[in-house]
Parts: sequence; C-alpha cells; structure tokens
Amino acid sequence: MAKFSAIKQHVYNKIASGEWPENHPVSSENALALQFKVSRMTARRALQELANEGIVIRTKGSGTFVAPIKSQTSFMAIRNIADEIRARQNRYHAQVHVLRREHASDLVAEMLNLEPGDMVFHSVISHFENDLPVQVEERYVNPALAPDYLKQNYNDLTPHEYLCQAQPLTEASHQIEAVTPSNQLCQWLLLTKPEPCLRINRRTWSAEGVVTYAVLTHPGSRFSLGGHLQF
Repeated sequence: MAKFSAIKQHVYNKIASGEWPENHPVSSENALALQFKVSRMTARRALQELANEGIVIRTKGSGTFVAPIKSQTSFMAIRNIADEIRARQNRYHAQVHVLRREHASDLVAEMLNLEPGDMVFHSVISHFENDLPVQVEERYVNPALAPDYLKQNYNDLTPHEYLCQAQPLTEASHQIEAVTPSNQLCQWLLLTKPEPCLRINRRTWSAEGVVTYAVLTHPGSRFSLGGHLQF
C-alpha cells in the first residue's frame, strides 16, 4: 500500500470505529508524517484527498476535522428525523409496520451488493410529527454488518440512531424523485387520497461495505427540502 494510502486508511478506520466522531480534530500533517515516517508533502496529499472526498474538512489556521456525514452527490446531510422534529419543538413518535428477515429481490440485492435470494433485514416505519406521519421509511439492511438490527425497539430509537452505533457511516448516496403513493403508502401516511410525494432513495456505506438501502417517502403537503451551500 502506498504510504499516503496507508494514512487515508488510518483516518477511515478512526472514523469508522467511532473513535473520531463528526467534527473531531484529525492529526496534523506533521504528526502524520512522523507517525508514518513520510514527508509532510505525502501527509498533505493524503489529507487533501480525504478533503476532496468529503471525509474531512480543512480550515486554514484551524486544522483538519472530521466532516459531517453527508452524501458526496447531494447537499443533504444525513440527519436523525427524530432530532429534526424535536428541534422544531414538536412531538415525535414512530409506528412500526414491518420488521422481519426475508430473501432479497434482484433490486435489493444489487443495492446491497448481495446475491438475489440472500437473506436481508426489512423494516417499514412511519415517523410522526405531532399526530401526522411525515415520512415512511422502508429500509433493507445487510445482516452481516448489523446482525442485531431486528432486535431493536424502534419506538425508542430510530434505525438511523442504531446503525450509527453499530456501523458508523462513511459514505452515502441519494436519488430524489417525485412519486404518486400506492394505496399501502396512503394508509401508512394517513392520506385520504393520493397526493404528490417526494421520495429519497438512499444507500449508506461503512468501512466494511454497503450497510443499508432505504426508501424514504414524504407527503408533499407536509415536507419541504432545503439546504445551504457555501462556495
């Protein structure tokens, strides 16, 4: 392994293990150069590549820090929906509709880098803001990377909270689309009639591979998508 790649892997491992959480300071160029017996230029190259990948943030005069977990192709940060709702001073609760193991379809197998028919964990949960569901979260999980997923009480914590503890995320991708909800989704979202919904298809990775494939559906009348970009 090239020496700058060894430095990158060192940083990945620190983040994946949870030892370095979001916004944690990363070792300096000088410290990494001494630790790996390389030139400062090599250490700088490793940190710059990590910054280009969005894994760390480098600030002149302040140093290098672990970046918030976010998609490399979207401005949307991955946040815990329960925290978002409570931050708006509203009540949060969840309703679990599905929590089981099943055989992976062709699509799910492709999303999780598994073989069709392999066992996966499947959950469907409605997330409520006050008394209205604002999101139906359908999630497929690789059992090898989160073996205790089905044992959790998702009335007490969200899948996001559990997975961040079990497999700290290092990467994510999003695809956003407008959809007309099925009859089943209308029931889960407590919609009296179909209305346009926003759907986010999300894959998340840890250092060990693809952890989950999630389909998040939001009723258009109860959800807005926004963000802040800095150039």
